[in-house]
Amino acid sequence: MDVATALDRLPKVELHCHVEGTMRPQTVVDLARKNGIALPGEDPTTLYRYTSLDTFLEVFWLVQSTLVDRGDWARLAYESIVDGAAHGLVYRETFFTPARHLDAGADLGEIIAGLAEGLAAAEDETGVRAALIADIDRAYGPEAGLELVEQLVELRRRGAPGTERILGIGLDSTELGVDPTTFAPAYELAARWGLRRTSHQGEVTPPTTIAAGLDVLGCERIDHGLSILDDRELTRRVADQRIPLTVCPTSNVRIANAVERLEDHPYPRMRDVGLLATVNTDDPAMIDLDLGTEYRAVAEAFRYDFDTMVAIALDGVEASWLDDDDRRRLRRRVEEEAATLRALLGAGGSRRGHA
Repeated sequence: MDVATALDRLPKVELHCHVEGTMRPQTVVDLARKNGIALPGEDPTTLYRYTSLDTFLEVFWLVQSTLVDRGDWARLAYESIVDGAAHGLVYRETFFTPARHLDAGADLGEIIAGLAEGLAAAEDETGVRAALIADIDRAYGPEAGLELVEQLVELRRRGAPGTERILGIGLDSTELGVDPTTFAPAYELAARWGLRRTSHQGEVTPPTTIAAGLDVLGCERIDHGLSILDDRELTRRVADQRIPLTVCPTSNVRIANAVERLEDHPYPRMRDVGLLATVNTDDPAMIDLDLGTEYRAVAEAFRYDFDTMVAIALDGVEASWLDDDDRRRLRRRVEEEAATLRALLGAGGSRRGHA
C-alpha cells in the first residue's frame, strides 16, 4: 500500500464542511432542471473558478438556489455522506445555511427534516455518523440571525423531526465589512439553550475578529482562523486553552485566494506553535476535492509523514463536539486502523507524505 491510499482509508473527522458545497455537479443540473432554475451552462464545474471569497459566494448561492423541497435537501445530505465515506470520513459535523431559503418563504422545519432523512439513510448505508450545525449568513444581518436561532429553539422545544441532530450554530458568508459582534444576541440565545457555538473568523480578516468570536460570541471553535498568528498573545491563549481551529488549506487557496500556493499556507506554523488546527475540505465538490485528497495534499505540501497525519486525524476527534465516551471510542478506532494501515505500508517503504 502507498501513502496516498493509506491516507484515503485513514478514518477521519470533518468539522468544517458546508453541505451545499458538497453537491455533485450532476445533482446541481438535475435539481436546477427539476425546479426551473436557470444555469449558465450544462456543466456547473465551468463556474468553479474564484478570485475571492465573494466571487465564490455568488456561485455558492446559485447552487443553493437549486434546493427547493424536502426531498432536495435529503438527496443532498445523503450524497454528501456517501461521497465522504468513500474517502475515509467516519464522522462529520455539517454546516447548512438556510437564510436565503427562509427569506424566500421556505420552512426551516422541512429543511432540517429533509437533511436528517438524507443523513440517516447514508448512515445506515455507510456507518458514518453525521450531525448538523445551523449557520447564520452574515449577509442577511443580525436580526435574521437571531430569528434563525429563535426558530431553531422553538423547533427543538417541540421535538421537531431532525432537530436532535443540530449540535450548534455558526456564522458564515462574507467576512469583510461585517462586525461579528452584532450577532451577539443570536449567540447569547443559542448559549442559553445549550447549543454549541462556532464562527468563521480570520480567513481574510484580522485576529481581532477571532478574538471577538471568542470573547463576544462565546465561540468554542473558530472556523479558518488564519490570521491568528499575527497576534502572539491570542495565539498563545488559543493554544493553551486547546480552542480548535477548523482549517481548510486547499479552500484557502482556491476559494478565498488567501495564499497563492498550498506550500505558502500558515498551517504548519499554526501546528508548530501548538494550535489545535484540524484539516477540513470546506466546499469539496466546488473545488474538486475530497477529504482523502486534502490529507494527501497537506502531507505533500508540508512534508508530513504518515504518523503526523494520524496525529492530525486524532486532533479532529479531540476538536469534535462528541461526548467524552464517543470521543474515546472514535479515537481508539482511528488509532487501531492507523496501526493496521501503518503495517500495510511496509517496513521497507517510506512513511513520508509523498504520494
